[in-house]
Amino acid sequence: MGRKMKVCMIVPDPAVRGGIASVVNGYRGSSLERDYEISYVESYRDGSKWQKLGKALAGYCAFIGKLFRDRPDLVHVHSSFGPSFYRKIPFIYLSRMMGVPVLNHVHGAEFDVFYENASAAKKRRVARVYNRCTRLIVLSEEWKQRIARIVPAERIDVLENYCVIPEEPYDSGRKQDQVLFLGELGTRKGCYDIPFIWEQVLKAVPGAKLIMAGDGEMDQVRDAFRAKGLLSGVVFPGWVRGEDKARLMRESGIFLFPTYHEGMPMAVLEAMSYGMGIVTTAVGGIPTLIIHGENGYIREPGDREAMAQDVVNLLTDRERCSVYGRRARADAGRRYGREQHLERLGRIYGTIGTCS
Repeated sequence: MGRKMKVCMIVPDPAVRGGIASVVNGYRGSSLERDYEISYVESYRDGSKWQKLGKALAGYCAFIGKLFRDRPDLVHVHSSFGPSFYRKIPFIYLSRMMGVPVLNHVHGAEFDVFYENASAAKKRRVARVYNRCTRLIVLSEEWKQRIARIVPAERIDVLENYCVIPEEPYDSGRKQDQVLFLGELGTRKGCYDIPFIWEQVLKAVPGAKLIMAGDGEMDQVRDAFRAKGLLSGVVFPGWVRGEDKARLMRESGIFLFPTYHEGMPMAVLEAMSYGMGIVTTAVGGIPTLIIHGENGYIREPGDREAMAQDVVNLLTDRERCSVYGRRARADAGRRYGREQHLERLGRIYGTIGTCS
């Protein structure tokens, strides 16, 4: 039997908030580590700009040492757009200089801001970096079509994110009148549409409760609710993870996610796994997850009136909410389980090279 392929994965610190860390944290201790010799180089952390810079520099040093002392067979880079893209350039170029293949796993959500609306010089720079990679992973067919403007489509693989399906009872303590938002509080996730949506919901269901879980522009979003006189009925618990997040998803009947830009959001996958009634938008990979009127509701970004009515429909028709939730949970388990994801990732590794 040949030796295991050595894979060096460029990742954020496990405590980082956000989707990339959620995906990578699920790799640790998984069957991926059984089948491949996985090492992790951390290149990002939350904190001040100096703390972030220190983490990046430490990551570069650790990576250079690994290239010379324990050369990997493959470097698997997890990247996004914006600063994340630029932080990963040294890893990509150093790997290629040393003749090591690079798999760039692109998690970004705002390609139009980052590339399509950029200057010609920036577009050339982005194209050069992506074309230095051996292969790219994107999160949906939509994103493959976009990135294929830069990189030949045959070098791009689609690998959706995954969710870990909670065991029964997955909905203990469920409150059918509790609506949950989970994510970064800000414009991109549609948080400034939620006060309007919630105002309409309360006209039909005055006793409904809203949880706005996440960090970011918390004060500004809170002020938007305050301006409509809605603040007293909305809870802002901050960023939640672990058991606190699991409790909110078990308890809440409806997941509201009016986002404007996404790749393949972990939050929607997790809401599906908990059997919640889902109201979201048709961006990124979400249309592959949610089928309107079958396992949730999906609207165009900014269609606040329709989303408000969808939330009301789920609040007032508990049987419909339950049916959609059960279908979403079944879909998540059948199509987006972690082991299926890891098997597909292994096949992608195999297209790049195997060890004898």
